[in-house]
Amino acid sequence: MNFTTRQAIYKPVKPIAAVLFAILVLSACAATADVDTRYLQGLGDTHYSKVSAKAIGRDFHVYVMLPEGYAEDTSKTYPTVYLMDGGTMYPKLVGYYRYLRFAEDVPDLIIVGLSYGSDRFAEGNYRATDYTAPADEPDYWGGAGAFQAFLKSELMPRIERKYRANADRRIVFGQSMGGQFVLYTALTEPQLFWGHIASNPALHNNLPFFLERHWADSSASTSSRVFVASASGDAPRFREPTLEWFDHWAGNDKLPWQLETRTIDDHNHMSLAPASFRKGLLWLFKDE
Repeated sequence: MNFTTRQAIYKPVKPIAAVLFAILVLSACAATADVDTRYLQGLGDTHYSKVSAKAIGRDFHVYVMLPEGYAEDTSKTYPTVYLMDGGTMYPKLVGYYRYLRFAEDVPDLIIVGLSYGSDRFAEGNYRATDYTAPADEPDYWGGAGAFQAFLKSELMPRIERKYRANADRRIVFGQSMGGQFVLYTALTEPQLFWGHIASNPALHNNLPFFLERHWADSSASTSSRVFVASASGDAPRFREPTLEWFDHWAGNDKLPWQLETRTIDDHNHMSLAPASFRKGLLWLFKDE
């Protein structure tokens, strides 16, 4: 663009023209934000839908990755991993999963990521509500029950109707507050998921809830599995409550699930998720 053209674009305009100009500029900016994921081959065969959660009254952006060969064998069903914080975890872990699959570390999986579309509360990221059990402070914690109801009654039936997802091999993965939700659902509905992977669970504001038994007697079987990882370099406010959780439940022979707890060296609060994902899946499928 030359100097004369810039002058023509930025000269004063009448109010109506100014509004039209602003709309055109915003439209152009929105267009440049679109990304064609076909050329991000690490995301594999990814499908997107916007899902309205009746149990919560909000929408989620749902991404689904189908494994290699999904379309070829129409009789096969697949274990399905539900990723909390899918806006960040889905691109991070789907690409990583594909490398793990190349190495035959893990079986074929369907991966489902639930995204808020932003990291900001003001823009609709309610993870601090949806993933947490009640706490005295902050008072906006405590929406995990409603979020669990959305998964159980709305999202997972939808996924299992649309895709060949094996309802007996559901897995939930969460990091930090997402890890708190993993432990919440393990304690309250142990059979909702077959596999649970909690990475650096953030239990710092409501640890007493997670040291209590919440499951019904009818759930007291050991058919599901819980893997909890804590980074050796995690911040003390996260690490210490997790270690207390480890000590409280380890060795208890009346748990409704098989339990594996791990401290993973050379990681911190933000770096642990891929290592937890891999080690958790290896442990979950160790007998299969």
